[in-house]
Amino acid sequence: MNNPYLAIFCLFLFALLLGVGFVIISHFIGQKRPSTAKMMPYECGIDPLGAPRAEFSVKFFLVAMIFIVFDVEVAFLFPWAVLFKGFMKAGLGGFVFAEMMIFMGILLMGLIYVYGKKALKWE
Repeated sequence: MNNPYLAIFCLFLFALLLGVGFVIISHFIGQKRPSTAKMMPYECGIDPLGAPRAEFSVKFFLVAMIFIVFDVEVAFLFPWAVLFKGFMKAGLGGFVFAEMMIFMGILLMGLIYVYGKKALKWE
């Protein structure tokens, strides 16, 4: 029985048992000294100011979505750059380059649109 996945299974089982074992041991051995400061939300040592359900501006989420869009662009650029030399040898370099420029152009139009709407301006 020479299963190649047996070693990986044993490794995952060992990691799972180790993690669960440490949590159980710390539950029984760990010191339990609750205080009012430790029982406060976030246990930061500072009394909370205001309600914990504060509203956030939509700008936070908008900037995060814009970041994700341009992060995906970089994620597509790296494999393309690695494989581009192979495409050049196969005679497809011009076609592949034109496709990437179209992709970059679409993203550039999106960046111009976002900049025109002043979505990146922080107030």
